[in-house]
Formats: sequence, structure tokens, C-alpha cells
Amino acid sequence: MSVSRSDFCCIAKVVTVLLLLNSSLAFAQTTQERIHGMSHGVMPFDVSKTIHIFRMTESGGVERILVRDRRDADQVALIRHHLEHEAGRFQRGDYSDPAKLHGSDMPGLKELEASASQIGVSYSELPEGAQITFKTNSLRLLTAIHRWFGAQLSEHGADARAE
Repeated sequence: MSVSRSDFCCIAKVVTVLLLLNSSLAFAQTTQERIHGMSHGVMPFDVSKTIHIFRMTESGGVERILVRDRRDADQVALIRHHLEHEAGRFQRGDYSDPAKLHGSDMPGLKELEASASQIGVSYSELPEGAQITFKTNSLRLLTAIHRWFGAQLSEHGADARAE
């Protein structure tokens, strides 16, 4: 069987495309890997040393960030500083940090930004980290908080869990 120059060129192009496709798939990241990799640009603590816990409540929700190792005082301090700062920003309707990490089209985010005055946001320290509590009387905003929590749970993967 002889292969013409034209056929050889076509086969070579197909093989090249397949090799490029295969190599790009090897470098493809999951959403969870991308979020984990980008987290240092938004959160000062090491995400791999912490766990994000989201609890949806009848009036809103609670986001806790805790260290995995109770003896890691440096990470606890970084978590507390970050969440205290974020709670103040959220109360003013500034959700730019989650938008940087998850995208501005994140479920629930636009509603939370637009209606910040209808959402109570409070910060508190915990022995192994800190938490932010969100409360609202609005069913629309309750749904937005729950959708926002769900998106974070999905995208943080092994670094997060529901409670």
C-alpha cells in the first residue's frame, strides 16, 4: 500500500491535532482545582489547611472557616482577620472577593449585592477559626443566600462541606 504525499499530510495533521488535544486535556483543571489555585489571591490563609462549612438556615445561613489542625494558631488568626473584614464588606453590599474567585455571575450574588440593607451580616470568632452569619426576612434573599452557599459548596469541593 502506498500513501500519497497528500494523504500523508492529512494523516500528519490529524495526528498533530489529536496530540494537541490530548496534551491540553492533561492540563485541564477542574473548577475545584481552579478555585483552590486562585484562593490565595482572595484569602490570606492556606485553603488546604482549612475547611469551609456552610449551614443553610430558615433565616439565611452560617459560613464557618475552621483550621484542620487545632494547633495552627497562625491560620486561625488569618481566618479571623479575613472573615471580620469580609463581614464588614458584605454588610455594605461588597461581594467583590467572592466574585473574583467564583465569577460575577455566581448564583445569588447580584441579589445579595443589590439588597445588602435587607441582610443582617455578623461576624464571630470560634476556637478554630471564625464565622459569618447572614439573616434576612426576605424569601427572595433567603433563596439568594442558599443559592450562593450552594455554588460555593460545589466549587470548593474537598475544601468545603454542608452542615
